[in-house]
Amino acid sequence: MEVLGLRSPAEGDWARLRAIQYSDLHRVSMVRAVGQGIAAILAVTLYASSVSAWLLGAWLAVLGFAIWQVGVIDAGLAEIDKGTMTRAQFRKQTFSVGVCALPWVFALFYFVPHGSTTEHYALWTVVAMLIAGSAAMLTPAPIATVVFCTVVGGAGTASFILTGDWTFAVASAAYVMTILAGTIRAARTYLSAKIAEAGVAEKDEVVSLLLREFEEKESDWLWQVDTNRRIRAASPRFAFAMGAEPHEIEGQSFVRLIAGDNLTAVETPRSLHELAERLKRRESFSNLLVQVEVGGETRWWELSGTPMRDDNGAYVGFRGVGSDVTEQRDRDEKIAYLARYDTLTGLPNRLMLTESLGEAMRFSEQWKTRCAFLMIDLDRFKQVNDSLGHQIGDRLLAKVSERLRSVITDNERCGRLGGDEFAVVIRDVADVERVRQIAHAIIETLSQPYVVDNHTLFIGASVGSAIGPRDGSSVETLMRNADLALYRAKDEGGGEHFGYLPSLHADAEERRKLELSLRNAIGNRELELNFQPVVNANSEDVVSFEALLRWNSSEHGFVSPAKFIPLAEDTRLIVPIGEWVLHEACVEATRWPEHIRVAVNVSGEQLLEPGFSGKIVKALAMSGLPAHRLEVEVTESVFLRDGRTANQTLNEIMALGCSVALDDFGTGYSSLGYLRNLRFSTIKVDRSFVQGAAADNPESLAIIRAVVAMAQSLEMSTTAEGVEDAEQAKLIRDLGCTKIQGYYFGRPMAAKEARSLLARRVRAA
Repeated sequence: MEVLGLRSPAEGDWARLRAIQYSDLHRVSMVRAVGQGIAAILAVTLYASSVSAWLLGAWLAVLGFAIWQVGVIDAGLAEIDKGTMTRAQFRKQTFSVGVCALPWVFALFYFVPHGSTTEHYALWTVVAMLIAGSAAMLTPAPIATVVFCTVVGGAGTASFILTGDWTFAVASAAYVMTILAGTIRAARTYLSAKIAEAGVAEKDEVVSLLLREFEEKESDWLWQVDTNRRIRAASPRFAFAMGAEPHEIEGQSFVRLIAGDNLTAVETPRSLHELAERLKRRESFSNLLVQVEVGGETRWWELSGTPMRDDNGAYVGFRGVGSDVTEQRDRDEKIAYLARYDTLTGLPNRLMLTESLGEAMRFSEQWKTRCAFLMIDLDRFKQVNDSLGHQIGDRLLAKVSERLRSVITDNERCGRLGGDEFAVVIRDVADVERVRQIAHAIIETLSQPYVVDNHTLFIGASVGSAIGPRDGSSVETLMRNADLALYRAKDEGGGEHFGYLPSLHADAEERRKLELSLRNAIGNRELELNFQPVVNANSEDVVSFEALLRWNSSEHGFVSPAKFIPLAEDTRLIVPIGEWVLHEACVEATRWPEHIRVAVNVSGEQLLEPGFSGKIVKALAMSGLPAHRLEVEVTESVFLRDGRTANQTLNEIMALGCSVALDDFGTGYSSLGYLRNLRFSTIKVDRSFVQGAAADNPESLAIIRAVVAMAQSLEMSTTAEGVEDAEQAKLIRDLGCTKIQGYYFGRPMAAKEARSLLARRVRAA
């Protein structure tokens, strides 16, 4: 009943099942019509002499119309497999076949009585053949066969019963039953085959749909080659990746096609060799990165493939997927480049230099040779960066990197560690003298003048070196020891090369211990102030004292200011120490006569500290010292770091009523802009010019005269430092300086001695 369509199946959709079943019915419609026509002609021929012509003609017309109607209905079911079949369509088709059977029923009941027994048998033979043909042709529509066979076969059996021919009646009935049974069996087989075929087609369609979506939405594509490694079934996206049409690359050698000119090059890319070998050995591969050439352009493809075999296990080719990963590879290479190269100079960065030094040390250990590591620090670069800006500084660093490249050879690798620090790795040091040669060549080359944006700049370089494995058996140790040697070169004034010595560790350890002691110096009351008098150049009366810091450490003894002041600035300990100095100097000044001022040196670290002017106010308030008795001394270096902040802070200090002195004028990057922007009370002439003038040095004399003249025009006083005898005092007085400071009038002394000196001067007056 399910096969006939008279009952819904237990599983599946009746409408979809009928659509699959009836989809091929239209293909046999013409054969059925021809068969019906031939059978009708034979029937008319048999009864042409016994039945009237007009009745036979009418019969043929009715049969022809019925056959035509069945053909129209079958043609309407041609595309039924793409959708579903309704029960109305099912009944309409079945009914049309039943209508087509009625003319034959009429012939069996009306023509037979008018003819002979022979003609009866002949007519049944035609009908039997028609029934058999219908059973064979109407396999897609078994219910139609059942209807036609039952109606026409039943009429034939009845015609033999009416004539009393029971033998043929039974035979006819048996024949019809056999046809019906065969029809149902054939229909079941046909329907099963169609269901299986539809399932395969549906799966193929799903796979094709997935593949189309895969190729349309992804950058991947499919490729396939035969046993000769020639392309077959080229997909559109694969052809697009090759810059061609599918038919243009079909049948071409896969490896030759993607290799392009690389196949005839002196050095074929290794990845192409590997691909060819995998295909030759029939080995599966996955995510194989291959360098290809497409349209004269080098690209990178990622290929995966697996060999194909037929049902007998024979090799029939390769199939796989691929994708163009050129952009991804370029992006990965850029990331790798940024991870190992400095973006500003293009030199290897710290990471790559560390890796290179590690390779050099492994090479040295393997071949019992030596390697070296040079650390380079630029001298006076900070002043350039602070005074002219970071853009000029960056361009200067780029020029430094170019000069470094010109010095090194293939045996060396230079790079930038960061800031103004560079380094050189020497892979093989056959002679230690080679290290010195490279170091001195670097210093000489980097010390030549630079022209950046119409600025002529002069910087230098200091170099520290360490030789491995003598000076260190690990990368970290060798780099640290080269850094110690560089620190020694900087301590010596720069522009020098120093090699590592074991004693440098002792110096570094001493510096570490010194820093630790300095951190506790205030709490341990180890710091004290000395005061050096400043006198009027004409009357030689004391007008002020300069507060000078001294450190008498319980662990290290007396430590020179030249040693611990730079250390305090490097570690920023100068900020709390400077605050202590300011407070103690103000307190001590309150014990002096009211016309005596105190001068306190302020470093750049202090001046640029947020709220420094507030600390001045605090010191004055706590000590009770009037603001006009405090003079703050600064050097030109504070303006190089952050001139705007320095000017703002000094203006705030002068607004309090304090005076500001410019110390060591003429020894640094002197600029009249400082004097124009700030109303300094005093300009201090460095002792080097005083000593030069005493030795009749014309440049020193000219500088002092110029400073004095400029100060007078700006209504500022001048203080000459470093006066050591009466002759120098007279010279300075004659040159026009208003104040003098030096050993001739008093060395730096303790606070108690300063008070005693003032007391003696008062009694002498």
